[in-house]
Amino acid sequence: MNKVHEELIERIRGEVPDLDRLVNRALHAWSRAQISPDEEEIYVDSLALNLHGFYSGLERLFELIARHLDQHIPDGEMWHRHLLKQMAQDRPKVRPAVICHDTVVALDQLRRFRHLVRNVYTFNLAPDKIKPLITNLESLWNQVKAELLAFADFLEEAIRTEKGN
Repeated sequence: MNKVHEELIERIRGEVPDLDRLVNRALHAWSRAQISPDEEEIYVDSLALNLHGFYSGLERLFELIARHLDQHIPDGEMWHRHLLKQMAQDRPKVRPAVICHDTVVALDQLRRFRHLVRNVYTFNLAPDKIKPLITNLESLWNQVKAELLAFADFLEEAIRTEKGN
């Protein structure tokens, strides 16, 4: 298990700066859209792409955790939603919850938005519907980042404990 834990720790800690960058780019695009209403569409396109990338990056981490620790990735039409919920569940003798229930609720809004971005033309994205996502993005990311890093700490402790036995 040590190798799996080490790889997950490295992946989580390696993804955090990239996710930080996506959040900052999304926030920057939103602020530019507010300053330049005549170019709002261009900035909303950028914002949508960065939010899509942000959620996709988180989902890749969740998928790795599910595959390598839980030994189960949900399937079916709603697998993305089930994977997100799975991350808020304790897995006795395997791992604690990766994220809390409130985080699941907030991330589910981003998951649905990502689905929208994938399935509509960008010129159909309404800035007024994006505003709640972007308004809470920074605090949501701070919460998710803290939870992911705490989970990486848990994995490190599991390695130390295993080596001690």
